[in-house]
Amino acid sequence: MKIAVDTRQLRDDHHLPEEGNFLYEVVKRIVKKNPEHEFIFFFDRPYDARFLFDKNIIPVVSGPKISNLLLVKFWYDIKIPALLKKYKADVFIAANGICSLTAKTPQCLVVNDLSFLFYPSFIKKAELVFLKRYTSRFLRKAESIVAFSEFLEKSISSLNIIKKEKVNVVRGSVSDIFSPLNESEKEEIKQKYTDGKNFFLYAGAIHPKKNLINLLKAFSVFKKRQKSDWKIVLAGNTIRGNKTFSQNLKTYKHRADVVMVDAKDEEMAKLTGSAYAFIYPPFWDGTGVQILGAMNSHIPIITSENSAMQEIAGDAALYINPADYKNIADKMMLLYKDESLRNSLIEKGKLVAAGYSWEKAADLFWQGILKAVK
Repeated sequence: MKIAVDTRQLRDDHHLPEEGNFLYEVVKRIVKKNPEHEFIFFFDRPYDARFLFDKNIIPVVSGPKISNLLLVKFWYDIKIPALLKKYKADVFIAANGICSLTAKTPQCLVVNDLSFLFYPSFIKKAELVFLKRYTSRFLRKAESIVAFSEFLEKSISSLNIIKKEKVNVVRGSVSDIFSPLNESEKEEIKQKYTDGKNFFLYAGAIHPKKNLINLLKAFSVFKKRQKSDWKIVLAGNTIRGNKTFSQNLKTYKHRADVVMVDAKDEEMAKLTGSAYAFIYPPFWDGTGVQILGAMNSHIPIITSENSAMQEIAGDAALYINPADYKNIADKMMLLYKDESLRNSLIEKGKLVAAGYSWEKAADLFWQGILKAVK
């Protein structure tokens, strides 16, 4: 079988976006487990050799580099069908929530985000118009769909445009580099980033849907009530963060206690393992995998209720109403005061994290691919 893969998200910046990291981890394992099949990777720009996992991969670069929505439609509806025909592909993995509406080849569509349906104000107008116009068409066109959680699968089903059987739920995992640190290692990281002070950690994009304004409001309440010298670290892709947030941060009362870190994988793992608690408070999230790194690092979690995170963590986390910053602050203070609760959440998190692996995700993803070609 010839399996074509949309690998636009595999970029040579060593800081893959969430959907890119998912693709990297599962496809790498699928390629190695299925040497009898041929995999054709479609890039829209020069690629890094580290993405060619084995000899059964044919890399194809076909520009132009996608930089706007017009080029998105051109690439998927004109370039992709021609490439699929040229390489005689049996199936196409459309890995970014977008598939080709003109290709005749069966497609397996990967969906990781439908937040625009619930929080449209967080999306740029042009992108919102695009998603509203085409998402239902993409879902109908695909022969099979991979969703990152049951929470996301239910969101898809609520649209009432496809049969539930079309969707395979494939939960991701995290790298093995997320692991517990000893006290000396923790102290070294705290000295490096927070002058030796304890800290809460947020990791992820700087984006309105991630709810960082309410997180900082909650931190202000925490600082006022506890009179502590604690800090909060915002880690991830902060350099290309939201400009409005950056402007607001300049006038934030406790700006001196907010540490922005553009952390790559290894450093992110160290920050996670050194945090007092991991706080992930988005308004909407369809994957929830961010919290697994904290669980693997034996760090307690505060995260949003009615989300994919609640599906994943069960009783191994404290849940907040993301729209209520006082509620977030209450949970921060609860962990601050109750060490036995903190230890209980850590122990429960260990058990939850043990149930997730990239090997399991790859096997489930492979079933989604096979469903597309049946």
